[in-house]
Formats: sequence, structure tokens, C-alpha cells
Amino acid sequence: MRAEPQAAPYTPASPITSLSDWLAVPVDPADFPETTLRFRNTRWDSSVGLGELGDADWVRHFGRFEPLPQNLPRPLALKYHGHQFRVYNPELGDGRGFLFAQLRDGAGRLLDLGTKGSGLTPYSRTADGRLTLKGAVREILATEMLEALGVNTSKTFSVIETGEELFRQDEPSPARSAVMVRLSHGHIRIGTFQRLLYHDEREHLAQLVDYCLAQYPGPLPPEDVPGRDEPAVILLHQVVGRLASLAAQWAVAGFVHGVLNTDNMNISGESFDYGPWRWLPKWDASFTAAYFDHARLYAFGRQAEALHWNCGQLAVALRMLAEAPPLIAALERFGPLYQTALARQFVWRLGLKPKGFTADAALVAEAEKAMHEAGGAPHSFFHRHRFGRAAPENAFGALLKSYEAVDQDHEIWAEGDSPALLIDDVEALWSRIADHDDWSALHDKVAQIRRLGSALGVPPITGY
Repeated sequence: MRAEPQAAPYTPASPITSLSDWLAVPVDPADFPETTLRFRNTRWDSSVGLGELGDADWVRHFGRFEPLPQNLPRPLALKYHGHQFRVYNPELGDGRGFLFAQLRDGAGRLLDLGTKGSGLTPYSRTADGRLTLKGAVREILATEMLEALGVNTSKTFSVIETGEELFRQDEPSPARSAVMVRLSHGHIRIGTFQRLLYHDEREHLAQLVDYCLAQYPGPLPPEDVPGRDEPAVILLHQVVGRLASLAAQWAVAGFVHGVLNTDNMNISGESFDYGPWRWLPKWDASFTAAYFDHARLYAFGRQAEALHWNCGQLAVALRMLAEAPPLIAALERFGPLYQTALARQFVWRLGLKPKGFTADAALVAEAEKAMHEAGGAPHSFFHRHRFGRAAPENAFGALLKSYEAVDQDHEIWAEGDSPALLIDDVEALWSRIADHDDWSALHDKVAQIRRLGSALGVPPITGY
């Protein structure tokens, strides 16, 4: 069974304050006309000691942003730059969000509570600093499904409707408004490092590397790689491993993020910031989520390439601290790490016991061919063939029959299909809210998704 989040006492922590003089600016939240609680993450609230908060106190903290006890006295809008569709933009930063609090879980790991739609900041540019309610609902759905499918993702912690009318070009307007809080291990982005390179802040870059190594610890690089004792090289190896695993997890989930800019790449390796995401209606490498991605730069089949390119931009920034050869050596590990993670994740989702990389990679190759030829939705393919069931009379079926299944004891696998989040499913859920203010379908879908996650069990270890 999938490991549930463990209850822990409230443990405030604010290590970000050691960097905040140059990494962020204090800001004030918007004063919303209304605050109606719409979603509270009951899987994760107790993991940071906030499960006992009543709804009124929850809204005070996550709708009005009254500081949590002994935590950040004011929210912090983080500074960063980034490549957006491979074009460098130095005018970024938290434009409709901020870091609200930092806490420790029961294992001592740092967790951030960050916002989306919480008001104007110095980096809002021409935007209004707000989030539509539909955007918040889509974020709930994306994070819940990705978590169930074994993807390293931020968690949607809270959604509160705020009573404003918003005008958007890509939604019927006026649109309802909301403020969202996400839970993740950190909000340090590749673009955070790029900004320090842009301003030639070598000392601050070194401090940021040390912060990331301390707060998001990971394994040391292999002994045979150059520069394995240098902090900047260690960090790049860790980020390469995390993002290679993330790209593999997205692939096996059949998920297309849509906007893989360097300001959307978290050093902790977590997927976050869900805008024009989609799940594949069929196995198609060219499928693109964002209507404005005319060159298909971030198409489904190019997501690993995009994350590798983004790691390269981190390496460029880290050249302020390390020589090129050990950084290049770290980047060269991305491909093998991705292929290993892909095979591991694929076999896990099929409910099979791994045989080893060579055999598992061969299974993946034949499964991809079979999915492409069948033309159905990937979620149905994985459900139909879970535990090696319904093996077709082809090369994929022959390999499938050669595997041993894991424990099959869950009633969901006897059902006709798994829960899905194709675009029609998402729009139907939203219509119930938009037309009738009926939230029952959303809550039912979240319950179904969590049941799927429980049935799939604990995913393979991320990273390397």
C-alpha cells in the first residue's frame, strides 16, 4: 500500500531568512472581499502539524495570511529570472505568489507553504496578481492525480474562493477568483541561479548552493566522476538525477506539463505550477498541452529534452563556482538516469516485479509500440495490462507473460478502467461548479484518485 503522510507536530522553520535580504522582498497579501474555503488537503495538513486547525483559523492563515506562530512575519516574494520558451527574461519573480511559511515534517525535512493568486508584488508587471477559481480547481486535479501516479509533485494544500471578478483571454469572463496554497519541499528554481549569474553575484550563488545542499540533501555523485567534492558539482548531479526521474515519471503518467521554462524548474525535483497541463488521450510524442506552444517545444515526447536543456542552464550559472568539465560530466548522466528511471517507473505501473534494466527497457519499448498501434488512452492501457493481464499476441504480450506480478489484492483492478483526467473529464467537473456551484463531483473525483494511488502502492525511489 502507498505510504500515507505521517502526522507530525507543528515545527516552524525559516532558514530562508539567511538569504532573504538578496533572494526576496517582503510583501503584503491582497485584502480579498470574501474568503470561502473550497478545498483543504486532509492528506497532508497533519504532516506539518496543522491538522487540528479549525476552518475559521484555516481561512485566517490561508485566506487572510495571518502569520503562522513563530514563522515568517511577512510573506516573501522570491526573485528569479528564467528562459521562457528558450528566450531569456530578466523581468520575472513571484508576480502573483509568495513564500508564506516554512516548516519541518516528522523526518526533519523542510517544507514550504507558497501561494498562487495572493495579490500584487513588485514582480507582477502588467498582471493583476490573481488566480481564477478554475485555475485552482485544475491545480487540485493535477497534483492529486500526479501524486497517485507516483510523480514527485507539489501538493495543493488549500483553495479559498475570494469573491472577485477576473478577466482573462483564455477563460469565459468575468471569472471567479481564488487563492491557492501549495505545499512543497522548496521554491528555489533554476531561474533563481540564473538571476545571480546575470547580476554577477558569485558570493550569493555560493550561499544558495550551500542552502540547497543543506535543505534538500541527496546522494553524493559516483566516485569515478570529476569534482565530486565540490558543492556546485554535487548540487548539479543531484538536480540532474531528480529532473531525469521527474521526466520519466511524467512519461509513464502520460502527463504533459505544458510550460517547462527554467523558472518552473524546482531544485528539489518536484513538479509544480500547473497551467495548460493535459493527460494524453493517446500515446503521441507530438501531443502538446499549451495552445501557445506553436513550435511544440514542450510536446510530450520532448519533455526529457527540455528538462535536460534546463539542467544545462543551471550548469551555465554554476560555472561561476566550478570548472566546466565536471559540470559537463554531470549533464552527461541525464540520459542514462532517465532511461533507468523510465524502465523502473513503467514496470511499477504495470504491477510487475523488475527483472533488471535490459529486460525492463525492452518491455518499455514494446509497450510503447503497442500503445501507439492501439491508439487508446494510456491510463486504460496500464489498467488493462496490470499484473500482466490480457497479454496480446505480439512481442509486447510475450514479454508481459514473462514477468511476475506484485500483490494484486485491491478491488480497483477488477473494475473496467482507472479514473482519468482527460480534458473532457476536467471540463465536466468544472461545469458542475461553474453552472451549479456543485463541488460534489470534484470531491468524488479526488476520492477516486486517492483510491487509485492507494492501489498502485509506493512508487520507486526518485533521484538516483
